[in-house]
Amino acid sequence: MTQLTTKKRRVRFGPGSAGLFMSPRRFDRLSPDRFEPGYRYEVINGVLIVTPPVSDSEADPNDELGYMLRAYAETHPESKGLDATMPERLVPGTLNRRRCDRAIWTGLGRVPNTKRDVPSIVIEFVSSKKSDALRDYELKRDEYLAAGVKEYWILDRFRRIMTIYREGLAGPTYDIVTEGQSYQTELLPGFVLPLSRLLEKAARWDPKMDFKPARSKSRPKPKPPAGGTDG
Repeated sequence: MTQLTTKKRRVRFGPGSAGLFMSPRRFDRLSPDRFEPGYRYEVINGVLIVTPPVSDSEADPNDELGYMLRAYAETHPESKGLDATMPERLVPGTLNRRRCDRAIWTGLGRVPNTKRDVPSIVIEFVSSKKSDALRDYELKRDEYLAAGVKEYWILDRFRRIMTIYREGLAGPTYDIVTEGQSYQTELLPGFVLPLSRLLEKAARWDPKMDFKPARSKSRPKPKPPAGGTDG
């Protein structure tokens, strides 16, 4: 008598899996080969979220920012505090499993453990949907800062601003960089980020933006479309 054995079919997750109930613990146990490549997978409030690759107008400025950070690490004498930077990383320490557009680790003095070490800086590039913008400005802000992120940068190519959130004594504080300005942070001594450089990269993929660098740096300070305390 021949004994028949059957193998349990391994489910592979893809676009059709969006909306499945899944715990963060189960998500953490899944190996990369269980996911169809080319999509972003997150677990938000116990639900699997599957989104397509980011648009060219998001990917190009993100790639440019990565290039600028690596060039800084290779050439600037004060860059030893930059441990690593990578796109599309999960942010540890949060209840959900959100994948940020870019993470930056500083001050560790070693290669970070990306599953345990909370990034010093987390960056998101705002998408076109209004609901996505509110999520970036509010929900992600609160989760990232609560996890221990020191600075949360929101690059908004539609409003042509960058908002920098930090945790304050009475809640989040923020600074806003406009299109004609540059940003510097004590977390990356000597690194200068001219916002127009990233906006120009985004605009070349989206004719509707018709980007023109600002001529003046004296515009009134805008406010982000979410709550916060002026830093």
